[in-house]
Amino acid sequence: MNKELDIERKLYYFNTKERYSVYDFSSRLQNMIQTKPSKNRPLVFLCIGSDRATGDCLGPIVGYKLSKMKQYNMALYGTLEQPVHAKNLGETIDYIQVHHPNAFVIAVDASLGKSSHIGYITLGEGPLLPGAGVDKDLPPVGDIFITGIVNFSGMLDHMLLQTTRLNVVMALADYICTGINYCFYQLTKE
Repeated sequence: MNKELDIERKLYYFNTKERYSVYDFSSRLQNMIQTKPSKNRPLVFLCIGSDRATGDCLGPIVGYKLSKMKQYNMALYGTLEQPVHAKNLGETIDYIQVHHPNAFVIAVDASLGKSSHIGYITLGEGPLLPGAGVDKDLPPVGDIFITGIVNFSGMLDHMLLQTTRLNVVMALADYICTGINYCFYQLTKE
């Protein structure tokens, strides 16, 4: 779980309820992949979260959906079948570093934010800080990150994860996967 970060780096918000914002998300993602030194680097998606809490299952659901898109050359970690969560994140990062040296990592996770931002996607440069929203000290990961704001941040954040509506999580997962799919379609056309 990642808390909204407003530190000095590029961070973009996308409202999933706006009709064409998924194309803006896809275009910005494509631009970030192309402008980072990612050429000839293996592309790895690291989808973080647990399937045991509705609010934290965004990463594994996105991973599950991405696993169905076999036409793209990417490595994928974190699915509903094999989630990457707080207990195995460190060893997964180590595995990626050994088996995908110099990989370009896109980290995906759920996050908490302002109540007016529930249902928004964030796309940012730099590493994701998983667990920050629920005060877990986990290693930062990723060259860029995608988060879906599943609920508001406040007291008892762990309880908020249990009461997050699955509909919100599924809408965010669909949006992220549609955007990634369109991004890769555009990248392969070039």
